[in-house]
Amino acid sequence: MRIVVLVSGTGSNLQAVLDAVAAGSLDVDIAAVGADRHGTGGVQRAADAGCETFVVNFRDYADRAEWNRALAARVASYQPDLVLSSGFMRIVDADFIDAFAGRYLNTHPALLPSFPGAHGVRDALAYGVKVTGCTVHWADAGVDTGPIIAQAAVEVRDGDTEESLHERIKVQERRLLLQTLAAFAADGVPSP
Repeated sequence: MRIVVLVSGTGSNLQAVLDAVAAGSLDVDIAAVGADRHGTGGVQRAADAGCETFVVNFRDYADRAEWNRALAARVASYQPDLVLSSGFMRIVDADFIDAFAGRYLNTHPALLPSFPGAHGVRDALAYGVKVTGCTVHWADAGVDTGPIIAQAAVEVRDGDTEESLHERIKVQERRLLLQTLAAFAADGVPSP
């Protein structure tokens, strides 16, 4: 299974995928790792692991539509079976979603449909929930609204900060992501 991974930040989920591939426990071919801006830790991790990398810098385009077209073309050039949004913090448009319909996978640090968007952990803490978690889901044209594939719960502890809770969620998020990718690699990518 060929995948293209999109990142915006440090790439901790990406590193789990890279490690699993290197260890032989995940049978995927990482065709490329791309980012929406220069200088991301995720792209550096990928380069260090010998993966092809690319940047389609949002600021290099006149508008969001032009950037989306350029990103879709670049991702499509690798002919992926699956596109993985791994901490990719740019919302892509419906044309991008359509180009990879049923093949654009996302992770989110909350139990969707609760707490969608960029601040799922902070929002869960502010609401006062006792349990939150993470979700692996198909990305669609909405913000964290696509069909859910798998979820894992994480207890919110007394004294948790956004950072401490997010670190525990990331452990479960990486586990869930690797399980999902392994299932897809073994059985094929299902339709959402």
